[in-house]
Amino acid sequence: MSDKCSFIFSDELLKYKFSNHHPFDQFRLKLTVDLLDKMNAIDPEDVIPPRMASVEELALIHDINYINAVKKAGNGQLPKEIAENYGLGTEDTPVFPNMHEASALLVGGTLTAVDQVMTGKSLHALHLGGGLHHGFRGKASGFCVYNDSSVAIKYLQEKYNARVLYVDTDAHHGDGVQWSFYDDPNVCTLSIHETGRYLFPGTGNVNERGQGLGYGYSFNIPVDAFTEDESWLHAYTHALREVAEFFRPDVIITQNGADSHYLDPLTHLSSTMKIYREIPRLAHEIAHQYCNGKWIAVGGGGYDIWRVVPRAWALIWLEMTENSNCYGSLPQEWLDSWKKESPVLLPKEWDDPENLYTPIPRKAEITEKNLLTLEKALYPIRSQQKSESV
Repeated sequence: MSDKCSFIFSDELLKYKFSNHHPFDQFRLKLTVDLLDKMNAIDPEDVIPPRMASVEELALIHDINYINAVKKAGNGQLPKEIAENYGLGTEDTPVFPNMHEASALLVGGTLTAVDQVMTGKSLHALHLGGGLHHGFRGKASGFCVYNDSSVAIKYLQEKYNARVLYVDTDAHHGDGVQWSFYDDPNVCTLSIHETGRYLFPGTGNVNERGQGLGYGYSFNIPVDAFTEDESWLHAYTHALREVAEFFRPDVIITQNGADSHYLDPLTHLSSTMKIYREIPRLAHEIAHQYCNGKWIAVGGGGYDIWRVVPRAWALIWLEMTENSNCYGSLPQEWLDSWKKESPVLLPKEWDDPENLYTPIPRKAEITEKNLLTLEKALYPIRSQQKSESV
C-alpha cells in the first residue's frame, strides 16, 4: 500500500453555490488550498480532480424520483410547489442552475477519495468539498442536496465489503448519515455536536442508538451550548477511542465541519483552534491502529470562511502528511493576498489568542453536564466491558 496522501480538488467544486449571500460558501475551499500552496505543503501530484457521481451511484442512497427532481430544478423545470416537497427552493437549500451536476461532483469527489484509499493508491485522502451530511433519501436539507458521505459508505460496503466507522465533528448533528444506516450493524456512526435543543436539525440525542440489527451502533454526544475546548476534547477523545475499540472498523470516514469554533456565526459553541489540531491527530492515530491507515476525510459546515475554516481544514492535510509546519505565524504571502478582500481582520497566527472571548460563567456546570452526557452515550460499551471483566 502506498503512503501517499491524495487531495481531491478542482475549481469546479466552487460551482456548488446557492447565492452570493448564502452562508454556505465554497470559496472557503479556495482559501484553504491557497493557504497550503503558500506553505508549499501540497504538491501538484497530490491533487486529484473529482469525478462526477453517476445516477446509479447516487441511487445507492437517494430515491430516483428525487434525483430527477434535482435535475429538473437545476434546469428551471420544477414547479415551486413540487420543489418544496423535495426540500428544494427553501431558504436553506435554494435552487441554483445546474444543481444536479454541481452536487453530483461533490459526491463524486468523495467516491474518488474512497477509491484512492481502498485500491491502495493512497493511504489517506481528503475531500474538503464533501461532508454534506444532512441530505436524506428523498429530500434536501440544511444546505445539502445529495449526501456524499452516505453514498460513499454504501459504495464502500458494496464495492469493498468494508465495515465503516463514520465520525462527525460538525457542530450540527450528522442526521442524514445516521438515519441512512440506523439499522445496519456494519456501519457505526459517532456524532459529537451542539445539543439540538437550540440548533438545527434538533436531533442527535443520546438515546438515538440505532434500531433492529443496527441497535447499539449509533453514538451521539450532544454537548451543551458554550462548551469550551477542554470539555469538548474530553468527550471526543474518550468517545472515539472507546467506539473504535468496540467496533474495530476496516476504514474510517471523518466529517470535519469547522463550525464548533467560537467565531462561527451559526452555532453557540466556544471552541478554538485547539480542537482542530486534535480532531485529525486522533483520527489519524485511530486509522493506523484499526484500519491499516485507511482514512477518508471530508469537509462539512464552517461559516466563518476567512478566520476559521482555512486554518482548521489546512490542519487536516498537514496531519495526514505529517507536516509539522503549522505553528506560529501564518504565511505572510497568504495574508497579503486576501486581507483586502476579507470583510474581517485575518488572524496572523495558527492558534487563537487566549483572550478570544470573555470567560464563560457556566463553565463548571457545562463541563459536568457534558460528562454525564458522555457517560450515558458510552454506557452500553462500558457496561459490556464491566460484565466481561467479572
